Amino acid sequence: MNNSYAQKEQQELLRLARSRNTAQKVVLRARIILRRMEGLRKIEIAKQLGTSRPTVDLWIARYGRGGMEALRKDASRPGRRPKITEEKEKEIVEATLHSRPVNATHWSIRSLARARKISRMSVHRIWKKYKLKPHRVRTFKLSQDPHFVQKVQDIVGLYLNPPDQALVLCVDEKSQIQALDRTQPGLPMKKGRAGTLTHDYKRHGTTTLFAALDVLKGKVIGQCMAKHRQEEFLRFLRRINRETPKRLDLHLIVDNYGSHKTAKVKHWLGNHPRFHLHFTPTSASWLNGVESFFGELTQKRIRRGVFKSVKELESAIMDFIQSHNENSQMFRWTKDTDTILSKVNKCKEALGTVH
Repeated sequence: MNNSYAQKEQQELLRLARSRNTAQKVVLRARIILRRMEGLRKIEIAKQLGTSRPTVDLWIARYGRGGMEALRKDASRPGRRPKITEEKEKEIVEATLHSRPVNATHWSIRSLARARKISRMSVHRIWKKYKLKPHRVRTFKLSQDPHFVQKVQDIVGLYLNPPDQALVLCVDEKSQIQALDRTQPGLPMKKGRAGTLTHDYKRHGTTTLFAALDVLKGKVIGQCMAKHRQEEFLRFLRRINRETPKRLDLHLIVDNYGSHKTAKVKHWLGNHPRFHLHFTPTSASWLNGVESFFGELTQKRIRRGVFKSVKELESAIMDFIQSHNENSQMFRWTKDTDTILSKVNKCKEALGTVH
């Protein structure tokens, strides 16, 4: 190393050693090399700088191999070797999917970790990697209606290809809506704290909402009544008859509730030929579009509402319907018949059932 290069190197070391903007670990390395250039022994350098002899040895050796660049950068290190092998991961996944603990219906992170003698964080990482959530479950029910296919084709056909000069209405009742009053006032929401409601309540009676969703416009015809017998259903049919254009046929999608099929209802329908009832398959209420409106009503207005009387509850429901109609949008059904039937058949195959 010539004198000019050595001087330049020493000046750079001095600059690093005195810098306030350089990482302290780099400053320490520069000071080690400077003291070594002054002829100090390694043990003396370690004492003066308050570090260990192996650290001094390490950076003198690295400087000798890589010069200034070696002081500025840490040596590359291999990543941590995984403690859980691929075979062990597969074992955890298999146990999660196909076994149960002795005293529970499903595994928790801690119970599976104890059973397999690994850390709970390892179980957590494996479940996250394979998107396993044993604590969650979804409910389902397959319709056993012998005319399931024909009814699905009929109703989906109304959604995707409605008849000319006709309205398609999704009709149903939301029964036993309770007017619930809380035993104590709740606390309002604040920053960092959710609003509160008491777990107990006072009952002030119930009402039933009859609703008809216009598939084309998304508007709802609604009426609250005390009961949901054939008399109330006929009263609601008369209201639909009054509030829809007389020149249009009406195709009503309804479920299989008994009051929809009585002799009195059939007689009324015979005298009003523009009404056509289309029945959903049994255990397939998801085919009735008005159910989505009922879910929205429950979530946004009823579940956290406080009502001191049935009249107050009914007023809130009708206000919600009015607001919905002012901002209504067309009801869109996106799944065709083949897609629905294919999914149902896959479910049956998975369950080993026969329709």
